[in-house]
Amino acid sequence: MRTARSRRTRRAVTAALVSALTLTALAACGTSSSDDGGGEQSGSGSADPSAPLDPRTKVTLTIDCMPPAAKAAELKEWKEDVAEFNKTYPNVTIEGRSTPGQCLEPPRFTAMLKAKSQPDVFYTYFTDLPQVLSEDGAQDITAYVNDRSVPALKDIDPNVLGSLKHEGKLYGLPTSNYTMGLLVNRKLFRQAGLDPDAPPRTWEEVRAAAKQIAGLGGGVAGFGEYSAANTGGWHFTAQMYSRGGDVVDASGKKAAFNDDIGRQVAENLHAMRWEDDSMGRTQLLKWGDLQKQIATDKLGMFLAAPDDIAYMVQQLGAEYENFGMGPIPGGANTLAGGNNYMVKQGISSDKVKAAVAWLNFRNLTVGKGQFNWARTKADKLPVGVPQPNFWTGESKKTDDAARAANATMPVENFRSFMDNPVAGKAEPPKAQELYKILDNVMSGILTNEDADIDKLLDTAETQVNQVLANQ
Repeated sequence: MRTARSRRTRRAVTAALVSALTLTALAACGTSSSDDGGGEQSGSGSADPSAPLDPRTKVTLTIDCMPPAAKAAELKEWKEDVAEFNKTYPNVTIEGRSTPGQCLEPPRFTAMLKAKSQPDVFYTYFTDLPQVLSEDGAQDITAYVNDRSVPALKDIDPNVLGSLKHEGKLYGLPTSNYTMGLLVNRKLFRQAGLDPDAPPRTWEEVRAAAKQIAGLGGGVAGFGEYSAANTGGWHFTAQMYSRGGDVVDASGKKAAFNDDIGRQVAENLHAMRWEDDSMGRTQLLKWGDLQKQIATDKLGMFLAAPDDIAYMVQQLGAEYENFGMGPIPGGANTLAGGNNYMVKQGISSDKVKAAVAWLNFRNLTVGKGQFNWARTKADKLPVGVPQPNFWTGESKKTDDAARAANATMPVENFRSFMDNPVAGKAEPPKAQELYKILDNVMSGILTNEDADIDKLLDTAETQVNQVLANQ
């Protein structure tokens, strides 16, 4: 699941522009103009894929998800980055595509792959790799990515890179990633006599704190969960992971949630809802509902990714100071996901090199592009949310320091989350189909006091096995 978004909707982009910089920003969403024979290119590039892009090489690249006019600050930064990139590569023309509607919602994304109309550099989620490969849509960029083309490569979390690999081959480069934790309303925590700097670390502690917060009355719920629009199944998966369980076995062909851990998840939620009355009476919630509740001081805590906080401030008028975050309770694993760019199968070697050079500059260089936190602050955009969070080593130290120095929010509120990292675990195969089925488990638990948990899990297991058998 991917959010701030709902975590499964794609980044919203609603207009098309023409850049006045060295790029020509085209707004069409039709077929790519840059298949192997498309666009200008010279013969000055090296035939060796591992060699860096020759600055004399002349190519044109189409690139997904240029910010729309409605996001003026983000678009300004995009244009600045293109101009800066062209100082090193003056002959690479970047044609940014700004897609009407959502930047690539699933139906459009699927149609684009089937039509082979994706841009040269196209945006995906980590979980999209199997679908992209099934349509022969992405270039194997393994030979093009090394410590010369991506100097900080050694400092990218290997688990993040691993999600972009298939059979040892690399098919994308990350833009952002997330891991889920426990988002808390600091005001309600204090009012209930709880320490907002020490959020619950176990599910037993979550239950106790939720009951205490709900005791404030006034329609306040202690803990919230989703149970509709595939988000219930997404969070059921997150809770399974947090306790050391899984929803699909190692073979990827059989359900694994109908076990003691699955029953623990279900029974705990059922008890919180019906015995403790700590989850509120309004159920069948989906992404966006819990954010509204916690932003209006009607909810104490729920599972989320850190960038929900920026969304609530920017879109819902909340205050940064009112939120904190801790690691996911249980701490065995946490659901992880993210976004990346892939390179279209079949474009020329020079174009692949240019794509890697652009992605390195824009997304993978500490202090540049998306990691230019001083510029982000000056442009009045959020700084301090602990993501993207794929750096390790020296890159992490440098980026963390710059992020903290330019923070526009109280980063200490996230200290528990940042100081207690939990290993991320990728979403299961056929994630959306499985989440839809598991919604029924969550909705059954949260809307029916007499729910038969064993029957709910048995039915879901049968249905999931049918989905997995049809891969």
